[in-house]
Amino acid sequence: MTRHVEVRSGQYHDSVALMQTSRALSTVDGVTAALVAMATELNLELLAGMGFDVPEAGPNDLVVAVDCADAATLEHAFQELTDKLAGRSGPGTGSLDGQLPAAPTAGTALRRSAATLVLVSVPGASAYVEALDALLADRHVMVFSDNVPVHEEIALKEEGARRGLLVMGPDCGTAIVQGVALGFANVVRPGAVGIVAASGTGAQQVSCLLDAAGLGVSHLLGVGGRDLSADVGGLATVQALRMLAADPATERIVVVSKPAAAEVARRVAGVAAGLGKPVHMAVLGTGEPDLTAATEQVLSAVGVAVPTWPVVRPTPPTAPKAPKAGRLAGLFAGGTLAAEALVIAARLGAVRSNIGTDADLEPAELHAEAAVAGHLVVDFGDDALTAGRPHPMIDPALRLESLARLGRDPTTAVVVLDVVLGYAADPDPAASLGPAIDAVRRAAAADGRELAVIVSLCGTEADPQSWSAQAARLGEAGAEVYLSNAAAARRAVALAAGNGDAP
Repeated sequence: MTRHVEVRSGQYHDSVALMQTSRALSTVDGVTAALVAMATELNLELLAGMGFDVPEAGPNDLVVAVDCADAATLEHAFQELTDKLAGRSGPGTGSLDGQLPAAPTAGTALRRSAATLVLVSVPGASAYVEALDALLADRHVMVFSDNVPVHEEIALKEEGARRGLLVMGPDCGTAIVQGVALGFANVVRPGAVGIVAASGTGAQQVSCLLDAAGLGVSHLLGVGGRDLSADVGGLATVQALRMLAADPATERIVVVSKPAAAEVARRVAGVAAGLGKPVHMAVLGTGEPDLTAATEQVLSAVGVAVPTWPVVRPTPPTAPKAPKAGRLAGLFAGGTLAAEALVIAARLGAVRSNIGTDADLEPAELHAEAAVAGHLVVDFGDDALTAGRPHPMIDPALRLESLARLGRDPTTAVVVLDVVLGYAADPDPAASLGPAIDAVRRAAAADGRELAVIVSLCGTEADPQSWSAQAARLGEAGAEVYLSNAAAARRAVALAAGNGDAP
């Protein structure tokens, strides 16, 4: 075996790009482990946990670690690394040849550019300073970074409100501004519907449903999942609503959110009522419309017929029979999609989860879900599970491990998963998920039982991965595939309850 660790001083690359690069290196034949990351304290701890020697390095250094079969494999891996990083380099990002070094701070970058929006993607502990630099320079800011303390989020958004600037995030993973996709976003047609989202995958779900129905999006402004909490008070949501109300390209607005604090949701609804443009509220919660139903309300309001949302069902001989009633296991990459499924699954009774106001599933238990009794809905994109590792929309490894474990559990009747397509996401999720679904269903059949796998596939035909192409391959593996996450969750609930004939 060949194990190699090196430090490239002064080279900074975006965290999403580095996650994707680590993922690409780990798939090279002969590579057993790989990490390409900025040498933050957290990433150095992760490096040690992977069994590598920890070098002397700091947060402004790039660390590259590869464990592989031999020197030839290492050379191949490093060529892959060079290709990936070079392909992501460009003006202001720092190139491998060092001719154009990256700006060390947001302030430095702004002195080089007339850009009006700054995207901050640094470790959470450093995000506040960089975002504040942008605000003090009178720029809007999108904070992609997660693990930012809530008091720092509030301070940034209060400063933004004083200056009439929008603070998207922290933990804002999705935005579309003037047709430009930022972070995790789908390829949707342009149009007149503006979206304000205290959620990432929820916004993606609504935008993809609108696209499937023939409506387009003017702007999608993410504000971070905590914005409608009692602590933050909807500061960025109100600012985003006012900006879209003043935008001539936006004719109506949809507010998308995970379950929100009731008093904050009422305040936002009050602001929305005075904007002079129709605003639709798609805020998840008990007794509230799901995201699909909320989208259908938008379609009806503009006179567009509600389509039959796409469903791909497996065909014989791989089509699953209806399983006996049993455990529902929801394994989600998207927090809002998980929250929506959790609301729908509540009709089964108690559901254990690591999200929501009644969250009682600890991170340590997620490594032995089969030992946890009862129904489960897990958000693998939660901060506690993404610290020091790629988001599950990029790297499915953690979810695939859970799928295998839960599939072996004889009490599990149905597994429901989300797959999110689009920019920055896994370029071919069916390549790993399809064989895993097939394997877990075959293993269950060998034990004399039926295991149903339901997939909520969020995306569009224009996405790099293509919704229909991914759906077809997942269907061939034995999964039922839905564009509507709510429909997927309802189908899973029906199967877990033993109602195999439910659509």
